[in-house]
Amino acid sequence: MKKTVRLEEMNTRVFSEGGYDTAIVPLGSCESHGDHLPFANDALIAHALALGVAEKMERVFVLPPTFFGFSQHYWHKPMSISLRQDTNIRVIEDILDSLAHWKIANVLIINGHDGNISAIDVASRNVRLRHMDMHIASLDAWWVTAGKLLPKDTFEVWNGLGHGGEGETSISLHCIPDLVDMAHAKGMIPEVNSDVKELWDFSELTEYGATGAPEKGTKEKGRAMYDVLVTYLVDYLDRRRADNWAYNPK
Repeated sequence: MKKTVRLEEMNTRVFSEGGYDTAIVPLGSCESHGDHLPFANDALIAHALALGVAEKMERVFVLPPTFFGFSQHYWHKPMSISLRQDTNIRVIEDILDSLAHWKIANVLIINGHDGNISAIDVASRNVRLRHMDMHIASLDAWWVTAGKLLPKDTFEVWNGLGHGGEGETSISLHCIPDLVDMAHAKGMIPEVNSDVKELWDFSELTEYGATGAPEKGTKEKGRAMYDVLVTYLVDYLDRRRADNWAYNPK
């Protein structure tokens, strides 16, 4: 049997012999990202990042991606399949509780979808109260983190931000190129406040299924995003393991 970090490809013997102590949980959604990206883009990118991290580490495995999240604010275009937020919280809690049952001590959530962020926070805090020996961390918004880690001149518009925008299109061109159709890449840049949270419906931000400037996306930018995020997360997990996840290491 080939070596794999994908839980769905393992069996009981392989997993039991692997000495795994860390799980990566990729979360996504099923919704419109414009006419150029697939409905499952959020889950597929989160999964690609998770695999990239696990393949560079020992004793780390990756769960299958979760393809549904809270997406009702993207119901203006087909085909958004949404969980209610209370359902979303329960799904994430059940995944984390299952890992706790099997004594997986460390969990990194890689989230690909804005609508999951509040559910991740609620679910993770609930699970930690029940399992204080489990360590849970979450990369809530890789699209923001990538912009912070890369040189300031990497992106041409809006620091690469946008739903299906320059950054997301770029990393998709690197990770899932066969599912990207740049001939139909089109978006709009809305006037939103970066410091005050505004509870918009996506139909208020754009006429399309995308915001930002997806037409500016390139495979080269996507490779840079992927590399810097994987490197950052591998270093993060290495440091946390070295300190036994202590926040005040002696």
